[in-house]
Amino acid sequence: MDDRLVGSWKLVSASSTTSTGKRNETPYGASPAGFLSYTADGRVTALISYDGRKPLSFGRTGAALLEEQAEAFKSFLAYSGRFTLNGDTVTHHVEISSIQNFVNKDLVRSVKFQNDRIVLVTPPAPVNGEIQTVELTWQRLPATH
Repeated sequence: MDDRLVGSWKLVSASSTTSTGKRNETPYGASPAGFLSYTADGRVTALISYDGRKPLSFGRTGAALLEEQAEAFKSFLAYSGRFTLNGDTVTHHVEISSIQNFVNKDLVRSVKFQNDRIVLVTPPAPVNGEIQTVELTWQRLPATH
């Protein structure tokens, strides 16, 4: 097995580009947080928290609570499953996800290895009404014992 991906990675930057070439350097806010883990037995877990998330209020009910919950859901992504690496393409075979539509789907990413960083790029897909690609740069975290 190719083990270049194996380890834990921290999100360094995210950007998106529309099919017309318009770039957005902050698709997840100015300072998103994210972790990506690839294990030697072929499993992947991805977590991305958008910048600026607010804590949920306690004691709220009705529409105000539903609005808070919807915002919390929209601003956090989590999934896990198996992965395969084939050349410069990594495929995440999703088994569980905060977005149910991803379950039992393959999320294909091109991967570029740059020393202790990787850059993952999504294929063009509709996001907020526009076809775009998302580029995520991840920094390898040092192994701790």
